[in-house]
Amino acid sequence: MAISEAVITPLLIGGEERQAAETFAVHEPHDGSLVGRAAAASAEDALDAVAAAQSAWPAWAALSAAQRIDICLQALESLGEDLDARAEVLSRENGKTRFEATIDLQVFIGRFHEAARYARELDTPELIPGPPYNTTIRHVPQGVVTIIYPFNWPLAILAASLPHALMAGNTIIAKPPPTAPLSSVLTLRHVASRLPAGVLNVVTGQDAVLGPIVVGDPRIKHVCFTGSTAGGKRIMEMASRNVTNVTLELGGNDPAILLDDVTLDEGTITKLGMATFLTTGQVCMALKRLYVPRAMFGDVVDGLRGFIEGQRIGSGLNPDVTMGPLNMTRQREYVQELLAQSRALGTEVIEGGEYVDADPATGTYMRPALVLDPSADQRIVTEEQFGPALPIIPYDSEEEAVALANDTWSGLCASVWSGDDEHAMQIGRQLRAGHIFFNNHNATAVDERAMFGGFNQSGIGRELGREGVYGFTETQVLAVPDGDGGH
Repeated sequence: MAISEAVITPLLIGGEERQAAETFAVHEPHDGSLVGRAAAASAEDALDAVAAAQSAWPAWAALSAAQRIDICLQALESLGEDLDARAEVLSRENGKTRFEATIDLQVFIGRFHEAARYARELDTPELIPGPPYNTTIRHVPQGVVTIIYPFNWPLAILAASLPHALMAGNTIIAKPPPTAPLSSVLTLRHVASRLPAGVLNVVTGQDAVLGPIVVGDPRIKHVCFTGSTAGGKRIMEMASRNVTNVTLELGGNDPAILLDDVTLDEGTITKLGMATFLTTGQVCMALKRLYVPRAMFGDVVDGLRGFIEGQRIGSGLNPDVTMGPLNMTRQREYVQELLAQSRALGTEVIEGGEYVDADPATGTYMRPALVLDPSADQRIVTEEQFGPALPIIPYDSEEEAVALANDTWSGLCASVWSGDDEHAMQIGRQLRAGHIFFNNHNATAVDERAMFGGFNQSGIGRELGREGVYGFTETQVLAVPDGDGGH
């Protein structure tokens, strides 16, 4: 099913669809053509969303976790009806391939079922028998939760927290990304319409208008933000005024270490390429620095050169395309600036890939690039490029590789590549990152059953898994004296 007309999306507040006084345009990064228009929520709209969520919370929180789980899973039942159409909208507004867009929407559903695995535990409090006290430890809902999420994998990233917060008994205000909001609203209207009114609210619009309310209103009890480290700092500052809970999943400058016993075959090269260039490199947990033994440097460069030369660059709706445009002009300019600095310093930069139906003059396209043996202080090494560029850096000892990998402001993910699991684990334990991959890297390698989050400036708190559910609760202790032992 193709979308032949511009998509128009409303706000979702208090169980009703609402048209805003103004809208904003959403354009294709492929060629700048109009995808549709989203409602631009006003401050008053945002206040109404907070009020609706606050009003719905007592009844939703009073349900058992099992009841909330059943309602949430039933709310997903109609999501298959227009999946192809929504995948097309997501591909057009984001730039990613149609295949990736479909996976994005499917992950959204899968993460609800994973959240249910752990949310059921909330109905069984922990009991500590006396003396001196008969104590009950229970986990209770926090209240109204705001979820702010980015454009790159919007539905999948939203579902890293949305089902967990809902099933834990909270009500939600979701704020989709301004450059790719349409597919989110089209998806969430299915879910919101099948939940009690006000349990799930969606506001689209500009951060400057909505942020002070959906983050700063004292009725907000938790803010979950996925985005840049700079953005996370602003969220944390606003939330601090009311001592509001925050979960921050922020930027990463992920290192990968190839050990000298790795099997460097076509499969490994393909995994390294996908780990780097998935979604045109616009993934927080993408491989962003590659450390290789000096003796293997040439072979690794040759392999990855072949990978990037095989990329077919163009519109995500073209089934022959393997890599779409970047989502925003300013991001392309930033990545190009990093590459220009490396070239100016005399560092070799290799670009590859074939433009299929892409015109860099009208779309935000660029070829994937490899940066060979840059110095440790180059920006392509120290900063998160969040685009299709990879520095490849030789090392002379494993101790040096570990030290270089850990020498960063970030700590989201890292990976070790080896033919020996014990050897790889030995190195992996030395890396300072929240998630360590082995012989793989990036979102496709995440264990959905486990929690996810980073060290250092890559974030605070954890999403997914058991901690992803319990992170949206408050722990309450009820201690009853047991006979004469309690005073």
